[in-house]
Amino acid sequence: MTPIIIFGAALRPDGSATETLRRRIAAAVAHGWRIGDALYVPTGGVPQSGVTEAQVMTALLLDAGIARDAILPEDRAGDTCDSVLICSDMLRELGHRGPVSIVTSDFHMMRCAAMALFAGWRITRVPATALHPRGRAWRMWVWAREFPATAWDVALVVLWRAGVMKTP
Repeated sequence: MTPIIIFGAALRPDGSATETLRRRIAAAVAHGWRIGDALYVPTGGVPQSGVTEAQVMTALLLDAGIARDAILPEDRAGDTCDSVLICSDMLRELGHRGPVSIVTSDFHMMRCAAMALFAGWRITRVPATALHPRGRAWRMWVWAREFPATAWDVALVVLWRAGVMKTP
């Protein structure tokens, strides 16, 4: 079994999935069909209208024909770093030591991949195409947000691995 960690994205105020989240689910389902024996791990605990990202993603996976016993939702994480740490603990508690696939938007992949690697996983990257234009403004946004966030989140993962920080 290969776990496919699907990183959440903010829900609409009514608790429904955004196009970004739908694209991540579509990428995960396509990847799961390619690899065969997949365990889908939708992660995200930030609620909107009483539902979490993980709950919405679970419903989308079920709608896509994924069996309920092939889905292991994680609905406590408040941010991307929490998702990596909590999913790592969950998978290790199940005895999983092998590689994991990670699914997120292409602009978010660098941060998720770096954290997963520092958490000790061998990974397969499965990027979902983002909706953002690829012009100069978009690249500036990535630099302004993702690079500092990556450095910060990787530092937190290193502290977690060293036992200095506990899983949220």
